[in-house]
Amino acid sequence: MAMAALDYAGAVVRGVKSVERDGKPAKAVIATATYDTDLEDLWHAVTTADRIKRWFLPISGDLKLGGRYQLEGNAGGTITDCDAPHFFATTWEMMGQTSWLEVRLTSAGAGRSTLELSHIAIVDEAFWPTYGPGAVGVGWDLGLFGLQRHIENPAAERPPEGVAEWQTSPEALQFYRAASTAWGKAAAADGMVNAAEAAENTRKFYSGEA
Repeated sequence: MAMAALDYAGAVVRGVKSVERDGKPAKAVIATATYDTDLEDLWHAVTTADRIKRWFLPISGDLKLGGRYQLEGNAGGTITDCDAPHFFATTWEMMGQTSWLEVRLTSAGAGRSTLELSHIAIVDEAFWPTYGPGAVGVGWDLGLFGLQRHIENPAAERPPEGVAEWQTSPEALQFYRAASTAWGKAAAADGMVNAAEAAENTRKFYSGEA
């Protein structure tokens, strides 16, 4: 049976870490989820263009170490590290800004595998206090929920949440609230004073209320 959006939102482990990148303060927004498939299949799902488009976005480019990629209507970048089937890293270049993506896969035993996605960005002193990690985090929650649906049904051309009608459905609104709240708690654990307020701003943004 397919996992419901709200159940998936509750199954993701979220973390925020204060780090340094290029000598500047940065934040690592970390999402971890476990999938009912083996390590090799999960690696194939997250590194192969034909499968990436089925759960995330169409992607073009040279998907190998040193290659450039471009997600349709979204970020592009360079693949800077690759250790198949366990780890890859890329730059994440969008709207003149560069951040960094790291993806780690590990076997969870009994035909299951765990994915840890870390998105690292230099702190924006205007954006971060307003939205915290949720602006990036909820977006990745949605993408990784698409991955969950893809693992459940690899033949599907696109996950239900990729359809515009789903994005304003009651299920989607519940998902945005649950995920935003969870990212707020992760931000608070990292020391963000107004984490709850930022989480509510994120929820409103994704719900179309802002």
